[in-house]
Amino acid sequence: MNTSIFEPSDEQKLLKDSIDKFLAKRYPFDARLRGTGKQVGWSREIWAELASLGILAFSLPQEHGGMVGGPLDMMFVMEALGRALVVEPFVPTVILGARCIELAGSPKQQLDILSRVADGSCLLALAHSERQARYDLASVATTARRNGQGWELRGEKFLVLGGDTADMLIVSARIADEPFGAQGLALFLVDPKAPGVGTTPYMMQDGHYAANITLADVRVDDADRLAAAGDALPVVEAVIGWATVAVCAEAVGLMESMLELTVDYLKTREQFGVKIGTFQVLQHRAVDMLTAVEQARSITLGALAALYRPDLEERRKMVSAAKVQIGKSAKMVGQSAIQLHGGIGVTMEYKVGHCFLRSSAIEVLFGDAEHHLMLLANQGGLVEPTTTEGMQHV
Repeated sequence: MNTSIFEPSDEQKLLKDSIDKFLAKRYPFDARLRGTGKQVGWSREIWAELASLGILAFSLPQEHGGMVGGPLDMMFVMEALGRALVVEPFVPTVILGARCIELAGSPKQQLDILSRVADGSCLLALAHSERQARYDLASVATTARRNGQGWELRGEKFLVLGGDTADMLIVSARIADEPFGAQGLALFLVDPKAPGVGTTPYMMQDGHYAANITLADVRVDDADRLAAAGDALPVVEAVIGWATVAVCAEAVGLMESMLELTVDYLKTREQFGVKIGTFQVLQHRAVDMLTAVEQARSITLGALAALYRPDLEERRKMVSAAKVQIGKSAKMVGQSAIQLHGGIGVTMEYKVGHCFLRSSAIEVLFGDAEHHLMLLANQGGLVEPTTTEGMQHV
């Protein structure tokens, strides 16, 4: 039996190999480029094939059609999605939506929804972020007011990832008359086609899609509530933590792709009659890029491992530490890739510019590096502070 969570098993190697081969064959960059900008912006055929490979089920409970997955499984999948610049709504549905159902849903809700996520027939979106909140997860102004045997939801949600094509929304709301803050939040399942729900879809700079959602006295039943009043915030925090580390792993794949493209370009581009890859200063820059990628990979694997442990404080620290390092590494690798490519690096027809746009979007998604650095500092950092008292001077 494999005793190291960082040493892949035969099954994990097979998972990595299968998704890499699938994306290399079915998701070339030119096909991805043709898909973005259209009404949906991604391929339902590719989504169905991801489901048939078991990719949509790798982190779901076995009793609902899922597979037992660990840190390396998540790393392999998200890195591969990053390298291929996949725009299908994997994080909105599988990470944000399905994990909400798993953590807060009733047995009936889990039975009804999770198996459909695994087979690709149900798309989910977590509608939590609001304009005034920035990165404060407790800042929710959307209200849920009792109305007979159900509830009426009123408010607006901002930047709902995958909200444009979701079959079901998971909406956070504050129970009416509860004080503004961490208490009094609940989660509700909402049909995006229900009366009173307004959806404004748009494409973001990285080719992914999101939507703003308005709720005008939207009626939902008691059976559609996921978490009771006061119980929703820990669920949202846990789900956002998982999504944060997932996009960190995706960013590692993006950086790998930018590094590979840059090294190939240095080997072929000629200047002054010689390959520019022979210039020592450019070789050093490529080595610096590789170092940044490996630093990002190491901290992300550590954060993924922490998510599977019970220590809440450790999980929070590692999530923030990973996001800080990803921000630093992605900026260095991305800017270097663009600079070393020159003008071609920012054209729409070339992959490296799209990788840079996606990594830039990830840098601010779920909290930027500055925000997470502040969180990490407020938690005392990763390493216990030391003093010089009792130290020997050499």
